[in-house]
Amino acid sequence: MTKKEIEKAIKEYILKDKENYYRLAYSYVKNQHDALDIVQESIYKAMMSMNTLKNPKHVKTWFWRIVVNTSLDFLKKNKRINLVDEETLEFYSDGEGDRYKDFDLEDALNKLPPNYRNIIILRYFEDLKIEEVAEVLEENINTVKTRLYSALKKLRISIED
Repeated sequence: MTKKEIEKAIKEYILKDKENYYRLAYSYVKNQHDALDIVQESIYKAMMSMNTLKNPKHVKTWFWRIVVNTSLDFLKKNKRINLVDEETLEFYSDGEGDRYKDFDLEDALNKLPPNYRNIIILRYFEDLKIEEVAEVLEENINTVKTRLYSALKKLRISIED
């Protein structure tokens, strides 16, 4: 594939799922302006490093990884970690969702370690497959499965208490 074709594929994919990238960034920073900045910076990083995309079929996980890493870099710089609140997630959601706030789930998610929380967000809030989550987080699939199982177990215990 030529550089122009790769660039076109990246642009089309980014434009197609821009709301999802915003929602993902917002789930980390809980601030509209910061989330928009993260998405903008992620797009810039993607365009500047498009030559690192070896296979255009992997543009989805490649760009998700850029957004996650940019979000985590932002949090490290600003030393804060937050999850999106349910009301905001519903506002930006394009599907029908539960209209009831689940404070127990939100509290339980906030208590999870970041590496578990990342997996839960990508798997259940962003609906990525386990393989895609592993690729985005640059982890072994079995590690992701183990952390996902542990995170779900911790969530279940936390909510039952």
